[in-house]
Amino acid sequence: METDRYLGKSIIVTGSRRGVGHSIAEYMLAQGGRVFGFSRGESMISHSNYAHYSLDVGNAKDVQSAFFKISKETDAVDIVINNAAVLTSQYALIMPAVNAQAMVNTNLLGTFFVSREAAKIMKKSKRGGRIINIGSMAASLEPIGDSIYAACKAGVSTLANVMAKEFGSFGVTCNTLGITAIDSDMLAQLPREKIDQIIQSLPIPRYATIDDILNVVNFFASERSSYITAQTVFLGGIN
Repeated sequence: METDRYLGKSIIVTGSRRGVGHSIAEYMLAQGGRVFGFSRGESMISHSNYAHYSLDVGNAKDVQSAFFKISKETDAVDIVINNAAVLTSQYALIMPAVNAQAMVNTNLLGTFFVSREAAKIMKKSKRGGRIINIGSMAASLEPIGDSIYAACKAGVSTLANVMAKEFGSFGVTCNTLGITAIDSDMLAQLPREKIDQIIQSLPIPRYATIDDILNVVNFFASERSSYITAQTVFLGGIN
């Protein structure tokens, strides 16, 4: 089994404290990477190659400050995994404005702020880079109650596609992985029966595993994928 896939790589993972982001960060570390984790809370990872930054990715100044510190630690950022997200699933007529704003700030603007600052370092280093957004099946399936969340995740794909054009000239690719439901703290907020119904309607009717996610992350992050950009890959057979 390969254990040095990310040896010598500097990687940023947002939402690294728990869930999918935590699993991705631990995997990258196990594969030899140097990981900089972003989350609102304190670190849940203890590793010599892991540095944690407690911040709100939806706050542009916080993100800029973190990248300034990172630039003092490394002269390159090779891979960014934009995973941080918040979810409130509620009918539009009763969605509190504060919850809607929080989703836009974290899920969409946070992805923009982190991608932009990372691209600045990638351009300066002249090593290229990979920006990988963790999207959602909600962007395609558009489930009831997920109007803002689905719109943000659809926006993340569009954001990546436009940035792919802007950043392509200096070797940076931008892609999105639309994941299906996976057991996590975020999923626990939702009615299980509702999610089960959605999963059963998929061409491959099962929940995602972290290995499913890592498989596509590895593909997008590979040096051999330098000609793959502005793409969204949905798990489970979603169109």
